This record gives sequence, C-alpha cells and structure tokens, in this order.
Amino acid sequence: MMRRGSLMGTFFPPIVLTLITTLVLVTGFSGHALRGFFLERTASELEVLASVTLDRFAELIDTGSYNELQVLCSDLGSRSSTRITVILADGLVVGDSVEQPDLMDNHATRPEIVSALSGQIGRSTRYSPTLDHQRMYVALGNENHGNPYVVRTSLSLDVLSTLIADVYRKIAIAGLILTLLAALTSFMLSRKLSRGLNQLQEGAEAFAAGDLGGRLLANNTTEIARVAEAMNLMASQLAERFNTIEEQRNESEAVLSSMVEGVLAVDTDGNIIGLNHAGGRLLSQDPAAVNNRSIQDIGRNSGLTLLAQDVLAGKGPLERDIMLGPVADRWLKVHATGLIGPDGESIGALLVMNDVTRLHRLEIMRRDFVANVSHELRTPITSIKGFVETIIEAPPENAGELEHFLQIINKQADRLDSIITDLLALSRLERDADSGGIETQPITLGSLLERVVRDLAHLRPALANRVDLDCPGRLQASVNAPLLEQAVNNLLENALKYSPDNTRITIACGVQDDEVTIAVTDNGPGIAAEHLPRLFERFYRVDKARSRQMGGTGLGLAIVKHIAQAHQGRVDVTSRVGRGSTFTLHLPRVEVSS
Repeated sequence: MMRRGSLMGTFFPPIVLTLITTLVLVTGFSGHALRGFFLERTASELEVLASVTLDRFAELIDTGSYNELQVLCSDLGSRSSTRITVILADGLVVGDSVEQPDLMDNHATRPEIVSALSGQIGRSTRYSPTLDHQRMYVALGNENHGNPYVVRTSLSLDVLSTLIADVYRKIAIAGLILTLLAALTSFMLSRKLSRGLNQLQEGAEAFAAGDLGGRLLANNTTEIARVAEAMNLMASQLAERFNTIEEQRNESEAVLSSMVEGVLAVDTDGNIIGLNHAGGRLLSQDPAAVNNRSIQDIGRNSGLTLLAQDVLAGKGPLERDIMLGPVADRWLKVHATGLIGPDGESIGALLVMNDVTRLHRLEIMRRDFVANVSHELRTPITSIKGFVETIIEAPPENAGELEHFLQIINKQADRLDSIITDLLALSRLERDADSGGIETQPITLGSLLERVVRDLAHLRPALANRVDLDCPGRLQASVNAPLLEQAVNNLLENALKYSPDNTRITIACGVQDDEVTIAVTDNGPGIAAEHLPRLFERFYRVDKARSRQMGGTGLGLAIVKHIAQAHQGRVDVTSRVGRGSTFTLHLPRVEVSS
C-alpha cells in the first residue's frame, strides 16, 4: 500500500516555493513596468514643456539678446523645476537654467540635438558630467525659423532609481510576511483537519444513508481518501442532486441581480424570458412584471427592438449604441448575441446593456474644449500674424503708426501668454488632484484676505478703495495659501471688472454647518439664470465680446473651481440680473485650538 504523507509535508513546500517564485517574478516585472512607465511619462512631460517654450526664445535669438534669453531660461526652469537649455544650430549653448552658457561645451554632437535639428523629437538618457548624475533629455528644434535653434529640457533620474529600489524593498518585505503567514496557516489547518477526521467520516456515511442535514469537517491526508469515498456515496443520492440544481439556479439569479450591466433575454418570438434588476433600472421596468411581454412593449426605443430582431435573424453577435428616451438623456452600449440550446438550435437572443451616458457627455465636453481652445488661440495668433505681415509687406512710414502696430502685437502676445499660463495652471491643479491632493495647513482666513486686498492696494490703489472686507479674526481653514489667494483674487478681479466704478465690492467670511465660506459680492449687472450652470466651464463667457475686450482668458472661474475641489471644497454662484452676483467658496472648517 502506497504511503501517504502528512498535510504539512504535502502543502507547505509547494506553497513556500510558489510564493518565493511569485515574489521574484512580481518584483522583477513590476519594477521593470514601473520604470518604463515613469520614463515614458517623464519624456512626455519634457516634450510638452519644450514645445510650449520653443517659440518664446525666437525673438531673443533674432536680436542676439542672449543675456535676456539666459534670464528667461532661468525663470522658466525655476518655475517648472526642469533644466532648460537653448542651443544654436552650430551647437553653441546660448541659454541654460542651471549653468552659465559660456562655461558649457559645444552640444552639436549630442544625440538629442542632432535629432532635433533633423526635424525629429530628440530623446536621450545618459550621465551628465555637468550635474554628476543620470538625466533624461528631450529636445525640439525650430527649423522654420530664420536662425534655427533647439530647446532642450531635462530631468534627473535619481528620484526614479530611488523609487524603484523602494518598490523592490516593499515587495520583498510583503512577500516575506506572506510566506510566514502561509506557513502558519498551513500548520494550523493541518492540526485542525487531523482532529476532525473521524467526525468527517461519520458525517459522510450519514449522507450516504440519506441524512442530508449533517455537516462535514476534514483535517488529515490519510482520512481524506475515506472522505472521498463517502462523498461519492453522497453524490449518488437524488436529493443532493436536487439541492445542487437549486443552488446553481440561485447562484445564477444572484449573479444576474448583482451585475452592474443590464441583461435582457428574449425568445425566438421576441418575448422577454428574463430581465435583471440593472436592466429594469435602465429601461424603467419592473423585472418581475415583464416576463412573457414583447420587447416592443417595454423598450423605450425602437433601436433595442431592431437589434434583438437582427440577432434573431442570425446577424449576431452585434454591438450598437442606442439612445433611450425622446431626448438624449441616456445612452446604452448594447452587446447582443444568440442564445443556443443544448441541441445547438437558437432559442432566443441575449442583450447586455451598459450605461455609457457619462462617456458620451465627456466626449461632447472634450470636443467643445478642443474647439474653444482652438478658437481662443486662433484669435490672438491671427491678429499677430496679420499685423506682422502688414509691417513686412507695407512698412508704415509713420513711426507712431508702427509703434501702434507693435503695441497691438504685444497686447495679443500677452493675451496668448495668459491663456497658456492659465491652461498650465489648470493642468497642474488636475495633476496635483490625481497624485493625491495639495499640501494644506490651518491658516487664519482674515490675514490671508487682508493680504489679497493689500496687494491690490499696492498695484491699483483706486480699485482697492472699493473693496470692503468682513472676516472674523479667528476663523480658520486648512488651505494652500497661494492657491486660495489666487482663487479669491480671480473672483475679486471679476467683480471689479464687471461692476460699475462707483459700486462697492464685499469680501465676507462665515461658517455654514461644517464649512467655512468666503463670499465675494458685487453690485454689477448680474448674470442671467441660463448661464449659471455653465459659468465655471473653461472658456465659457456670458458676454464674449466684452470679456475679450477687457482682457479675460475665459479660464479664471475654471481655475477657481479646480482650486476649490483641490481643497475638498466647492464654489457656487447666486445672481440677479441688475442686482449683482455673489461667488462663494466652501472650504472644510478647522477648529481653533484654545
């Protein structure tokens, strides 16, 4: 007779070996994937930064203003925490945010520079002798410019190496803990199975005798063979088969009921033979009341009926987007396939429905955003291009007229810069929100708002005289001070911009439930109710012509909304036409320590 081993000897070595192998594979694959992900993400961010800053150096290179170019490099590098280098076509470095250009080697042979000058996107990762560490470089060239040049951006990879090492360490520790837990669990289960073996055998024999209400306990390898024989006797009982069938049916119903997707089944005549709860919610029907009814009676759109008919006609599997209701209030993505019986013949059709309304709305918002960005950028670019062409093709003889043209070009360039700056600010806020939020600390709101008014008084004393501040001295909130100042300043600028010169602006703080509120109230013309739901969308303007004339980018209120959301708060607006508007920031409240 073959000797049987213990449960410990049977289970423990394979478990440990499997865990160790899994640990090694997971550590290797995850580290490699994580490194590749971060390298690709870093390269994309460097490429975006190089693309955004590329044209800003053109005029300085044309005029040979390398000192100003160096100042601009340093400023952009400091603001983006990135090294930015400007190189001429002959490899001469004329600007760098970290080193002095005249102390740097000629860069004509750098691989990323060679690629950029040939019209490609230059990428390279190597050791930097200047900074003494590994760096990633991305370079873009301006070939169509009269004086070709390259803008190169770079970041250190030391942080990435540290992150990968930390991931390896954490995975190894977790694997070790898991191995120890598995060993302990295996030991405890082995003891438990051994103690209950005799009871398990008796229970199995009782099942074979027809007593199906007993419960079995198992604990040892030797006795498991006897349990298997007893289970075979139990499986022969008809009552157990009935119980199994009933359990399977209940499980199927539970799965269908708990599914997020709607499931609709019809027979070959188009009559409903099954509808789960999710499908009932999507179609606004009671699943228990629709059996044997035609799909034409319960469908809210003929598209659903036509899809079922096409599948029944043998055209499946099919997938279609179907709009429910008389208006575009809900969209479904429906997968339809035939139901095949045990004999291989068709017995109906199965439709699986997913609510994709939110995806459709996001797609519409994306198209609107792209169109708005294109329109907003095209306006200043067209103006700049038109005046530059006028100056080139028919230079004004009058110096005053030329200065007027240049002032218009400068104004439009400033507007273009403001739009890009605001878009970058929104992108940073969204990135911070995705990466876990912003850094906040408790701060007294009164002092922060006094600083906003004081800055306004320093820059524009006449406007500051119109502002009234009403904020209790001990009212606090957990905020990021620079971001909150920007949000309040945006609301204050809008109030001053759109209200008459002889009216007052009020900034007031208060407490509402568990929130702290900051309200900016003006006595301007007010905003019509139909504009309020979309007021915080990007580039949305109530009066487009007036907003552009007054220098707005259309992004100020969108920035306010994202700053509020970054603080786990919100912003809302109330307004009456002809009576003024109130914009209110709602922030989490912080109790003042005694």
